[in-house]
Amino acid sequence: MNWIERDPVAIENLAARMNLRDPNKRAVAAVIDEIESGDGREIVCDLATGVGKTYICRALIDYLAEQGVRNVLIVTPGRTIQKKTLSNFDPNHPKFVPGGDFDPVVITAENYARGRVGDALHDPDALKVFIFNVHLLTKPTVKTSRAAHQPDEFIGTALYEHLRDASDLVVIADEHHVYRSEAKKFHEAVRDLNPRALVGLTATPDKADYQVPGRVVFQYSLAEAIADELVKIPVIVYREDGHNDVRTQLADACHLRKVKEETTKVWAEQNGLPVVNPVLFVVCQSIEEATDAADVLSGPGFIEEPGAVLQITSGSKDDALAALAGIEDPDSPVRAVVSVDMLKEGWDVKNISVIVALRKLASETLTEQILGRGLRLPYGKRVGFSMIDTVDIVAHDSYRKLLADKEALLEHVLPKKVSSAEVGAKIAGASAGGLGKPLLPAHGEFTGQGMLNFTGEVPINDGGYGGSTQSAVVMAMAAMEDRLTEAGVEQKQSQTTMKPVAGAPSIVFPSKRLLEKPETYSLEFVSSSSATEKGRSFKHEIEVELRKVALNATRNVDGGVSMVQQNLKSGTATQQSWPLSKVREDLEDRILNLPQLTLTHDEVEHAQRIVKAFLSDAVETDAEDTTPWQEARAQFALTQLEKLVVASFSQKLAKTEYEITTVTVPPPIQPWPGKTMSKMQIVDKVIKGMGYTDWEQSILPVVHFDALSTEVKLANLMDVSAKVEWWLRLEARGETFIQLESGSRYYPDFIALDKDGVYWLVEGKSNSEAGSESVLAKKAAAEVWAKEVTDLGQFGTWKYLFATEAHLGQSSSWDTLLTVTGARD
Repeated sequence: MNWIERDPVAIENLAARMNLRDPNKRAVAAVIDEIESGDGREIVCDLATGVGKTYICRALIDYLAEQGVRNVLIVTPGRTIQKKTLSNFDPNHPKFVPGGDFDPVVITAENYARGRVGDALHDPDALKVFIFNVHLLTKPTVKTSRAAHQPDEFIGTALYEHLRDASDLVVIADEHHVYRSEAKKFHEAVRDLNPRALVGLTATPDKADYQVPGRVVFQYSLAEAIADELVKIPVIVYREDGHNDVRTQLADACHLRKVKEETTKVWAEQNGLPVVNPVLFVVCQSIEEATDAADVLSGPGFIEEPGAVLQITSGSKDDALAALAGIEDPDSPVRAVVSVDMLKEGWDVKNISVIVALRKLASETLTEQILGRGLRLPYGKRVGFSMIDTVDIVAHDSYRKLLADKEALLEHVLPKKVSSAEVGAKIAGASAGGLGKPLLPAHGEFTGQGMLNFTGEVPINDGGYGGSTQSAVVMAMAAMEDRLTEAGVEQKQSQTTMKPVAGAPSIVFPSKRLLEKPETYSLEFVSSSSATEKGRSFKHEIEVELRKVALNATRNVDGGVSMVQQNLKSGTATQQSWPLSKVREDLEDRILNLPQLTLTHDEVEHAQRIVKAFLSDAVETDAEDTTPWQEARAQFALTQLEKLVVASFSQKLAKTEYEITTVTVPPPIQPWPGKTMSKMQIVDKVIKGMGYTDWEQSILPVVHFDALSTEVKLANLMDVSAKVEWWLRLEARGETFIQLESGSRYYPDFIALDKDGVYWLVEGKSNSEAGSESVLAKKAAAEVWAKEVTDLGQFGTWKYLFATEAHLGQSSSWDTLLTVTGARD
């Protein structure tokens, strides 16, 4: 029997409650799959910086708590990450992660030894989250002592021993790769705790982890995060004139930061949002270099704002660290942060917009630890403007040098998939490419909007199913002059909006959504009609038979005496009579005192309603106050009404209920979608995030695609068909969805309106995906949905078209496609 159970519905509910991104939800599910046996295995999740490892950690804790786990240890490698982790559990902190059902007792090195959490430590029902630096747990030596290994009067033993005695301990190692430098000590410290599982979270796993079969259980690369628009696109900015001195590099970075700030202000004002101030991040190799850089930035012609340059080193004082913590505040004066490697990990802010690294770019700078500081999106999503959606790395290398090093740069971005064959080759001293490093994944290049764009092939993430790939811009290079020109163009474009094509209709989409199940029980669940029906059987009194037994004595043949029991005709027992007012009061009290309920004024009113309905057919009219109930009738009524209420609770919480919510699409005005090109430029792949133009029958002038073999072919068929009036590409994560019983959402690809006024919900799928359990469930739900909304009569006629690559290969027209797919029936 497993230690914990994988519950898909619970995972979906958790993802919805915590608003988890799709890769985070899939990572949580993957972890649960691997640790449900509780055999103590070590696993690693490899997730790109900026995707939300914090949310995975918090969601996993909540799931484990729901399964009965009460002891979780989060191990952090240093002070910065430890502070960040503590803030994730503090409801009063901006970094608090909301949505969890469980409020844990957070135990740290500062509070466990003072007895503040002594009761919680010994409370088997309290969820305890220990957040400790790894050095606190390692074994003491002759030269060092460790508080966690010392007996504590409040705990009754050493903290380390307390953790080891916990039979349900799970260890979560944040920034798991950091421990490789002290792998032996760390593993000894953790392994001796005998945890049920050790879960490592990192953006840059150690290569050794990939050499252990089954160690890395989930991977989500930076390229995938960029393609899914969860993080910014990195842009390498160079100078065509070859000037590469530090002052020029810093001056360019300051200038670019300034124009990014101006563009952001214009965009924010147009959209009614607060300005997220772009900040320059400078990474240095020494305190001396950092001091020099800070002095330059504080001088004339650079940042030129008092208190705008913040230098952070190992010797920084508390006021500098406090200023760093408030860098995202709209009132923060900081516009540049100069650091000596101190902020490579655990520093998560959303407004680093320009990065300068005073070291060789190709070999060291473009690692996820440094690049990751600028990956987070200032407004939580892409807004369609390069100045906001990118992080610019100002390089001092020449364009020619950067091109020569492009593979070294792309290695840090493109997915690093390692096969078992490659692992075996590495172990044997060979290499996948024969030169000591794996071959670079396939990529492409194209020039657009003053940049050289690099594209990579990444998976299409459709709820985690299917193995198709798409092309997406994962990195770009641009000359400084071109970036500044682009900034000027975007400042004007930020005031431009996209509207539907003239004469195009608005479509009312009846979105089928799952009604949220109530979190608490309520008498509201009990209908008056069910109470009336139940009470109808209590119109008459219930007699209690008085059983009469006679005992006779007889002599048997040997002279002995035997007792014989003789049943006599039964009589009717006398019962105590209850006034109807007491019957009513007892019925109300009986259901109000059920343990599932919280007593409120509303519940009292519902109890009165239910009892009134229950008695409505059980009592003669106008006789309520004069006709008493005998005890048997009253007692049986109490038990039957209670059973009705409890059954209603169970039915309500078990039943899956839906509602239809109307969504009008497309919106009358929306921001201009950023980068665009003509549909005629689509050759062998579509570029995710690119808007394609020049359509004849699309409701919107700009359309985005994920797949060439299905979505683009469908769009082309609809666009030239005489049978199709209009068509609309639906947002991948918009409001036009059908909710499945599992709790997940199905987002169809298109809506087409034909000449007969029929609305077609259209979906395209690759041959490999078409037969998957997930896709078939969505298809079945959409077919049911189409019939339901059509039968309602108020939304017109809706039909569902499901087309595979095979269907599209046989179809030269929309009409043929309807026949091939059988959608016409």
